[in-house]
Amino acid sequence: MFNFLPKGFNFFDLFDKQVDYAVEAAKCFKELVAKGNIDDASLKKIEDIEHQGDEVAHDIFLHLNQTFITPFDREDIHALAKELDNITDMINTIVSRLVIYKLTAVDKNLIEFAVVIEESVSAVSCAVKGLRQMKHSQSIMNSCVEINRLENVGDAMRDKVLAELFETEKNPITVIKLKEIYQDAETILDVCEDVTHVVGAILLKQA
Repeated sequence: MFNFLPKGFNFFDLFDKQVDYAVEAAKCFKELVAKGNIDDASLKKIEDIEHQGDEVAHDIFLHLNQTFITPFDREDIHALAKELDNITDMINTIVSRLVIYKLTAVDKNLIEFAVVIEESVSAVSCAVKGLRQMKHSQSIMNSCVEINRLENVGDAMRDKVLAELFETEKNPITVIKLKEIYQDAETILDVCEDVTHVVGAILLKQA
């Protein structure tokens, strides 16, 4: 009755798996916006990644309710799983909106956002996977600093592209569509930064 941790179960394994899906989604998003045309197969790929990420998050929440001993505070485990899931959710959302809005042309601004998003999600992966070894906390914090830097880059990019959009685009419907897409792209970077808040809380409590 003292076997609280099921054989073969490990929260870190699930977090690694979840963040791998986020990295895959970010890479796929960059590839999609680079070619401009999102076909059915590409859309399904993103949706499948998002669904797989949802399943891992569900597994984490399920085991959290069934496990007595956890590697760090339960609320932090829940928060980390939720924020990682939000990354894949937001990437799926922005791709879906590109399809719905029929924005099929290659957009240099969105390509730049996609590059920064992939870099940020990669840094998230380093931070999350580093939690296995708390003694390497400086490396984890370096990743968090990079994520924060990239979020600031995203803020500046958003302001710049929106200013250009309002000045150059004459079609109000196009302005509405692109404004939402650019803001969604920056929101993904915000979510990555939210992960650093959770990771920072974990490190502080483990210090």
